[in-house]
This record gives sequence, C-alpha cells and structure tokens, in this order.
Amino acid sequence: MASVTVRDWALGIVSLLNFAFVFITGADFIRFISFRAIYHNITGETTLCHDSVPWSVALQDSSVLRSLAVDLGLLVLFATQHSLLAWSPIKHALQSVLGVLNRTAYCFTTALALQVLIRYWQPVTGAPCLWSVRHAPWSIWFPLLCFSLHFLCWAIICSIFMIFDYPELMGIKQVYYQCLGLGDPLSYKSPRAQRLLSHLRHPVCLELVVVLWLLPALSLDRLLLAGTLSTYLALAHSLDKQDLDYLCVKLNNKMQLFAEPQQATVDTTEMDNLNQKEK
Repeated sequence: MASVTVRDWALGIVSLLNFAFVFITGADFIRFISFRAIYHNITGETTLCHDSVPWSVALQDSSVLRSLAVDLGLLVLFATQHSLLAWSPIKHALQSVLGVLNRTAYCFTTALALQVLIRYWQPVTGAPCLWSVRHAPWSIWFPLLCFSLHFLCWAIICSIFMIFDYPELMGIKQVYYQCLGLGDPLSYKSPRAQRLLSHLRHPVCLELVVVLWLLPALSLDRLLLAGTLSTYLALAHSLDKQDLDYLCVKLNNKMQLFAEPQQATVDTTEMDNLNQKEK
C-alpha cells in the first residue's frame, strides 16, 4: 500500500471541497427547477404569466424576446460544457493534464454552469401561460399533488445516485484509490456496470422529465427549460434493455440488503419464542 503524501492530502481536500460545492448546487437546482415554481403557484405572491396579453403581442415584446434569448444562451452554455468535456478527445486531453482530478473537474464545471444558469435565469412574465390551474378545488390540490410527485422523483433520483456509487461519480473515489495506489476504481466494476456507465453516468430520464413538465402553471421560459433539457437528455443517452435489466438487479440487491437486518430480527424473535415454549 502506497504511503499518503502531502500531494495526496491536497488532492483529497480539493475533491471534498468540490463535493461540497456540487451538493450545494444540487440543492439550489432542486429549489430552482421544482419547488420554487410550485411555491409561487400556491402562494400567488409572484405573477408567472399574463393571460390577458395575446400571444401575437407577447411574442413581439422586446422584454420577452430578450429574456428568452438570455435563457437560451444559458442552456446552450450548460449543454456545451456537459457535452464538450465528455467528448473523448477532450476527455483524454484533460485526463493527461489533470490526472486523477479529471472527474472532479468535470463535476465542478457542471456545477458552475448550473449556478450560472440558476443565478442569471430570466423569468418571462409578460406572456400567457401555456396552462395554469387556477380554479378551485384544483388550484389547491393540484399543486400539492405536484409537490408530492416532485418529492418522490427527487427521492428516486437520489437513490439511483447511491446505487451508482456516488463517491466515484463525484470523483472522490478516484482520489482515494490514487492515494492508496489502487488505480482506477472503474476497473474494479463488472463489465455490465462499465457498459452502463459508458451509456449514461446518471440514468434518471423519466424522473427528471416528470419534474420538468409536471407543474401547476407552465410559463414560456419554463417551456424553453423543459423542452431543451428533455431534448438534450433524449439525445445524450443510449440506454437499452440490458442496462435496464442491470439496474433492476442492482435495485433488488439493495432492497435485499436493507431487508436482511429485519429478517434477522424476525428469525431471532421466532427462536426466542420457541425456546420459551420448550421451557
């Protein structure tokens, strides 16, 4: 086992700081893409749309067009970062320069692009909504239903990340293995796992689509966000039935792992009851 040097400590600190930044960005992204839109619809504090404005007038409004142009530029920035750094020639070039921090740098730049998108996103309030639930009792119950389904989707997404070896996904495991002289952690995974990761590192397609589109009110800027990210997600992945079967097997293994302590408790209780009857 290799001895841990000062350089190794520095790499570990960098990876942990990156993990903290990615975690904060993830919380901001959930608030931006999901709960904020539902909260505004429930409270009514912020006007998302102006239904009294005709579409012909709204689409000629300079403020609406300016906001859409800014939002589209932010989405292009994120898609460019996420695709360019995953492109094989760029990926190999960065690997030769950054070494074990290559995955860390990819996650950091992704989180940075998301922070820019969140901070500079321009809501379009001068155009009508494509749909809006405003009549009782659905004006109360439908936002609560959306909130519940969004919460469930984010819980599923987080569980999938845990199944997918979250430390390796964030680049922490690469640094840890480098410090111990174990090489690339991806080489220890099964061929089926490597095949799945080569198709998509985070297969959360259906859950993310539900979060993007299931809202009480769909404004014009949200249509742009949901349509662009859904299209990008559909074009970016190449998952197939073999990947789905592997995911189901991993999920069943995790569920059995969580059920084993409970089963052991039941077996122990039954043995105690039998012993008492024998006595």
